[in-house]
This record gives sequence, structure tokens and C-alpha cells, in this order.
Amino acid sequence: MFKKLVKNSITNRWIVNILGVVVLLLVISAIAAGMVINYYYYSSVEQYVANKMSIVVSAIDRFAGNAQTNYNSEIRSMVENYEFKNQIELMVIDINGKVAVTSSGFSVEDAGDISDFNAALKSEKGEASEVIKLPTGEKVLAYTVLIAPLGSDYQAVRMLVSLESIDRQVIFIITIVALFFIAIIILMIFTGQFFVRSIVNPVKEVNAFTKRIAKGDFSDRLTKKSDDELGELCDSINNMANELANTESMKNEFISSVSHELRTPLTAIKGWSETLMTIRDDPETFSKGMRVITGETERLSNMVEELLDFSRLQDGRLKLNKTKMDLLAELGETILIYQERAKKLDITLDYYEPEMLPYVYGDKNRLKQVFINIVDNAIKYSDAGDKISVEAYVQGNDIVVSVSDTGIGISKEDLPKVKAKFFKANQTRRGSGIGLAVADEIIQLHGGTLTLESELNVGTTVVITLPPMETENIVKDKSDKVQVELISTDDERK
Repeated sequence: MFKKLVKNSITNRWIVNILGVVVLLLVISAIAAGMVINYYYYSSVEQYVANKMSIVVSAIDRFAGNAQTNYNSEIRSMVENYEFKNQIELMVIDINGKVAVTSSGFSVEDAGDISDFNAALKSEKGEASEVIKLPTGEKVLAYTVLIAPLGSDYQAVRMLVSLESIDRQVIFIITIVALFFIAIIILMIFTGQFFVRSIVNPVKEVNAFTKRIAKGDFSDRLTKKSDDELGELCDSINNMANELANTESMKNEFISSVSHELRTPLTAIKGWSETLMTIRDDPETFSKGMRVITGETERLSNMVEELLDFSRLQDGRLKLNKTKMDLLAELGETILIYQERAKKLDITLDYYEPEMLPYVYGDKNRLKQVFINIVDNAIKYSDAGDKISVEAYVQGNDIVVSVSDTGIGISKEDLPKVKAKFFKANQTRRGSGIGLAVADEIIQLHGGTLTLESELNVGTTVVITLPPMETENIVKDKSDKVQVELISTDDERK
């Protein structure tokens, strides 16, 4: 039970941290309010008695100033005939410190202790008040003022006022205040529980939902019930679920595509291997079979290398071997590789080569890999009779390589996704769907950009920009290490 109580939940933390503090403050406030109310009523009674006492003392002073009056007799008569005896018990104390006369005539033994009289004797003002209990158990306020006229048998006047009704009134008011505070606490508990549940229940739903996502179930979505932060959290998690579902779908398509891409060359290699084992005296067929096997093996090797590059990029392990390089040499070699293939497919491949370009500080093998991927995609997504144009030039402070085709193009919906991992805009064309993602990462590691413009059934243009070597190249890799190179082309040429 204790473990359940101390469980680290929002509800328990609210009860302990919020409600507990509020209850403590309300209890302190109730006690303070009770003390203030009690002080107010008792002070009012004391002030009331003090006013009555001043009238009595003034009358006694008048008796003392009249020589023809029997002072002791007048005091006794005033006490016995006191007009407020129903509210206030008036009595006098003799020179021996004993209660001599009372207004109601009750026994002087019932006058209780006279600690207020003793306090008045010690007071500079000659007066004092105290709350005492009578022998009957009644709680009263005792107020004593010293009088000392010559020839008098009395030395003090004392008043007693019952506090029973005052205490009942104070208890009644404190009870009302306490009930009010209890009502506040109960209201806080109910409203607080409602508020906490409005947070806890959606959080529980989110928790259950994320657990289903962790198990691979992307079919469900959270219901947005408010427009506050919880609503925004639901939107964010739903968006995450959509992205994960899309990624999962693309991953499955990628696995299917890669499996197909791997199976095709493996089937060709296996078929020709079995054929060559049965052929002994046909050099032409043997040579053709070996060419097919060699070509398909190279294709398999390129696919595996592409997958390894993608894995390295994902893990941040892709390293660049940067040197001073001529971009035109790598681009021209790429065109030579694909010209014959484009010709066989009846696709025109035009290359507009400039006389020269600034040197680039980069990894020539990786940049060549990018060019091969872009040109290969252009051929892959083009049909017989289409045209591919490759152009390199300087624009502003950047070197630009543009590859345009008149192929099948990419739809507006798919265009923003083409550089995402596993995504293939057209499932009918060969390819794994990661080549463009790898190419984009490589260009970014060189401090450049790779952008695409495309229109469905019109064509696609891929534009690569790279900083020339004459500028300061600051490239951040995935491990946040910064490489800085400042090399002057003129100095190198000298």
C-alpha cells in the first residue's frame, strides 16, 4: 500500500506538493483567523468593562470629595444598587485584600481568585485585567482598579464579566471559518482531481500509443481533445507516427527493391555459370557469358558499396579524403562511362564542357560517385528518344554542375521526398532508393548543395553547387568536427 502511495505519479505529486501545501496554509490561516477573532472579541469586552469601570471610579471620586458623605456607606450602596448587575458583577475589595461587597449578593467565597487584584497592586496605573475561572467553572474577565481615599475601608473596585457567551460566539465564527476552509479544500480536491485527470489521462493515452508504435503498430492515431500544449503534443506524436509509418513503408519497399535488384544479377550470374559449365568448344558464347558475369558482378559490387556508404552516413563513419582536384576530369570520365550506354538506349547525352573551372578541395572518388549517381538516374528515368544535358559553369562564387533530362519527371507530391532515405518516386524503375540520399550527404560534406527541379512527364534538372578552392572551405561533418582549408590557386599554379 505504501509503495502504491509513493509511486512517482503526477496525481501523487500534486497531492503531496500542491494540495498538501495548500491545506497547510489553510490550517495556518484558520488558526490565525481564530486567534484574531478571539482577540478582537476579548478586547471589545475588556474595552466595554473599562468604560463601565471609569464611570464607577468617577462616582467614587465624587464621594471622596464630599466631606458630608459617609464614604464607605456610599460605596456599599452603589455596589449593591449597581444598575448593570445583570451584565456585570461589581464588587469592592477591602484593605485586607478580601472581597467585601458584591452587587448580586452572592457569597464572597464564590468570587474566585483575585490574581487581577494582585496584578493591579504591582501595576503603575493601579489597574489590571485577567481571564480567570470561578470556582463554579465559569470563565470570566476580571478587571480591578485601585482606589485609596483617606478613611476608606476599601482599596479596590472589581468587575467580573462572563465570557461564556463570548466564547460561544467566537467558537461559532471559528466554526464557520473552518467550514469555509474545509469547503475550499474539498472544492480544490474535486477541481484538482478533474484538472489532474485532464492531464494524466491524455498522458496515459500517449504512453500506451507510443508503446504500440514501439512494437511497430502505426495504424492508430491519437484524438486531439484540446488546443493547448497537450493538443500540440498529440499533433506532434501523430506527425511522428505518420513519418514513422512512411519510413517503415519506404523501408519495406527498399528491402523489396534491393532484394529484386540483387536477385536479377545473381540470377544472370547463376544462369551463365551453369551455361558455361556445359560449353567447351564455343569461344564466342563463352566470351559473351563471361562479359555478362563480369558486368553483373560489378553491378552487384556497386550496389553493395552503395549500401555500405549509406550505412556509414547513417552512423557518421563516412570519411572524406580531400585533396586539390579538377572537377572537370571526374565529370568528363563519368560522361565517357555512360555515353555508350545512352547510345544503346537511344538516349542523347550532351555534355557542354567549359574550357576550365576553378579547382575544388574535395574527395574526387566521392564526387565522381555523385556524378555517376545523377547521370545514372537521368538515364534510368528516361526513355528512348529523350535527351540528357550535362553542363558545368561558374555562377557567382560557386561552381555549378547541372544535369537535365526530358524523362518521366517527378510529381509535385514526391519531389520533396526524393532525397529521403529509402524513397523511390517510381517503383517500376530499377534502383535501391538510397543513391540520391547518399549523394546529397556527400555534397553537404563538401559544403555544397544538391537541389532538384522536376515536372511530371516533362523532365528533371539536378543542380549541384560546390565552393571553389580559392574560398575558405569550412565544412562541418556529422561528428561536428570542423575542417578549415585556405589554399591559393595562384600559389599552387606557381
